[in-house]
Amino acid sequence: MGTNNVIDLLNNCNQDLTKSEKKIASYILSKINEAQYMSITSLAEDCKVAEATITRFCKKLSYNGYNEFKLALAKAAGSGITEISGISDISDSDSISAMGSKLFSLEASAIRHSLELLNEQDVSRAVDYIIQAQHVFCFGQGGSGVTAIEAWARFITAAHNFQYILDSHMQTMAASLCTPEDVILFFSYSGATRDMVDILRPAKNRGAHIILVTHYQKSPATAFADVVLLCGGHEAPLQSGSIASKIGQMFLIDVLYNEYCRRSPKTTAFNNDATMSALVTKLI
Repeated sequence: MGTNNVIDLLNNCNQDLTKSEKKIASYILSKINEAQYMSITSLAEDCKVAEATITRFCKKLSYNGYNEFKLALAKAAGSGITEISGISDISDSDSISAMGSKLFSLEASAIRHSLELLNEQDVSRAVDYIIQAQHVFCFGQGGSGVTAIEAWARFITAAHNFQYILDSHMQTMAASLCTPEDVILFFSYSGATRDMVDILRPAKNRGAHIILVTHYQKSPATAFADVVLLCGGHEAPLQSGSIASKIGQMFLIDVLYNEYCRRSPKTTAFNNDATMSALVTKLI
């Protein structure tokens, strides 16, 4: 199925759809920009249908599944940087300063949104788990994997129990050997990837505590999480790994890190001194 005609397809396929499928098509056509960002769980909830109905709807339109359909929708809609909170798209006529101003507003909006979503009790519980953990594994894939590295790099200046593993197969192996004394700090903007399930399911079965950083409150990953921290920033299918979404996640890393330092001042001070002393010889 061509990706450029999905909107026309939605407009012309009503006679072949069930009542529930017509509801999905109508909703998507009325909110094309918003639908590009929605998880299958969120769309199902808004349309008041089952997730399986959405999957059947996508396959009826000759797409392999919801993700392929959403990508086609983004391409058909010409998705670039979608207007968020009054921020206009970047255009070819923009000066570099104008482009920078729009990006600044977009990224500041991601931090502001993350702050609005911040739940103090959830942050406190997450830090409780981190303080008590034997190991804290920072995991994620793709762009969220880069954010997981940032979390590990931030915390190893103050905590000895943080680890990062690059390869997703190795992440799955480590998860399968977790204990109730271990924590997985998992980053996934969508909260809906196959690797996520492969890693979080065995970890959960082994009794590990899972802290999830995601954008979607009702993503599939939240079913495995003990604590869910929501990040701001919008990311369309064609914007995988966008800086704005990373900035929202990194704000939450900084919140966790500083709360950890406040709760463990002596340990933090000792470890900071040790790591800084070790780096002195690296300076010119």
